[in-house]
Parts: sequence; structure tokens; C-alpha cells
Amino acid sequence: MDLVLNFSDYYFFTPYVYPSCWPENEPLRQIIGLLVVTNLGAVILYLGLASLSYYFIFDHNLMKHPQFLENQVQREIRYAMTSIPWISIPTVALFFAEVRGYSKLYDHVSDSALGWAGLIISTFSFLFFTDMCIYWIHRFLHHKLFYKNFHKPHHIWKIPTPFASHAFHPVDGFFQGLPYHIYPFLFPLHKVLYLSLYVFVNIWTISIHDGDYRVPSLLERTINGAAHHTDHHLFFDFNYGQYFTLWDRIGGSYRHPSALMGHGPLDFVKKRRGEDVGTAHVKKE
Repeated sequence: MDLVLNFSDYYFFTPYVYPSCWPENEPLRQIIGLLVVTNLGAVILYLGLASLSYYFIFDHNLMKHPQFLENQVQREIRYAMTSIPWISIPTVALFFAEVRGYSKLYDHVSDSALGWAGLIISTFSFLFFTDMCIYWIHRFLHHKLFYKNFHKPHHIWKIPTPFASHAFHPVDGFFQGLPYHIYPFLFPLHKVLYLSLYVFVNIWTISIHDGDYRVPSLLERTINGAAHHTDHHLFFDFNYGQYFTLWDRIGGSYRHPSALMGHGPLDFVKKRRGEDVGTAHVKKE
């Protein structure tokens, strides 16, 4: 995160926000800068990526489903925008520790003993580690002691849109994002790769809420896509994973997506519309 902070300091914060006499490595200055960068970046990524997905990928026929709520899109956006500032507070504490040099992030490929191979290994390691952690955190949040107060607000959206991707209670959102932030404190990771993976995580989180249930047949039992995650919203106790179905299979919570078996939300909408047309035709006769 220090790359983003340094860029912001050079092109924006100095001299437009901070006086030039205030050292860039001043802790308070770094915390304020991280708060601004984190909130602004989160909002831009969320609204920008979710809007693109909503207008170009999301099937708007899903809005005709009986479990799609009134004014749902506006409610999803409002909830997410209210939560993001609160989620950013503990997140900035972790970013601050990174900036102060307590993580294992490194600047140059040559800093890794494995060189370029280290980037490839780090990518797969990051995905495996975060997928494993999120599975158990997500499942933990479904426990009756925590679900009602923290995770239930996200399950209001039975038929989610891309804007539901970040519509979490702040505690829920922070804990499910925690694995991404603790990884570089445990394992070496290139700084640019870390930022790239951070953007990828946001894209993926939106994609599993985008209503595009198509999955290549060879990957449908391996990759956790929108079809899998929609069944999680609908049926509650299944498909807790983020990217893969591995931990759902190990934990006994895997459910093959109903959308891939011909009786998902879109199939229901199409069937209902067909029945409505048939009923109207009979009444007319």
C-alpha cells in the first residue's frame, strides 16, 4: 500500500492537502492519507466495477423474481456506502503496519530468492490461503451466535445484483476481507502483485453476485461462480467458498448449483412468465 500512498503524496497530498514542511513519513500524516486513499479507492472500485457488471453482465430479468426486493439496487448501494467507511478503520491499521515495514512485502523481483517463479507461486498461494480462510470465516459467521447481528444483512439479498457484493455489515465485511490483509504479514509478496490481487479480489467478489450463471462444464465442479454463490444466498447452508469449491467439498457444504440443473432463479422467472402468458391466453379465449 505504500506505493499508492507515495503516489498520492507526490501528485495530490503535497502541497494541496499537507504543508510541504510535514515529513511524508510522519505517522499521523500516513494514517490520514491511508484513510483517504482506502475509502476513495474502495468506493471507486465498488461503484465502477459493480456498475459495469450491472449494466453489461447482470441479467435484468432476475429483477422479476418474486424474491427480488423493492428498490433493492438502491438499498444495496446505500448499505455498502454506509459500511465502507467503518470497514476502512481496522483495515487502515493493517495498511499502516505495511507502510511502516512490518509486512513481508518486497519491491523488486530480484528481492525474492525464487525470482519470477516466486510471483507465480505467490499468486496460487494467495488464492489458496485466502479461499481457505474465507471459507471458515464465512461458515463461522453463519453460526447462530453471530449470524443475526453480523451476516444476516447480506442475506437479505436472495437474488443479489453486483451491488450486493460489498453490501455487508462492517464487522462481516472486515472479517471476510481480513485474509487478504494478513497474507503479506505471513508470506513474501511483491508489492505490485499485491495491488493486482487486491483489484482481482474486488472483481471476483462482484462476479459471484452478477447473475451470470454460465460456468465452463470442465470447471463447474471446481470454480465457485455466481451460480454457486446464488444458491448460497437462496439455501443458506451451502457454498461458503470464495474462488473454489474445494473447502465446501471437504466441509460437506457443497451444493451443485440449481441454475446449472435447469431450475435456478432465471429458469423460475422464465417459467413464471410462460405461465402468465398461458393464463392470459386462456382468459382471453
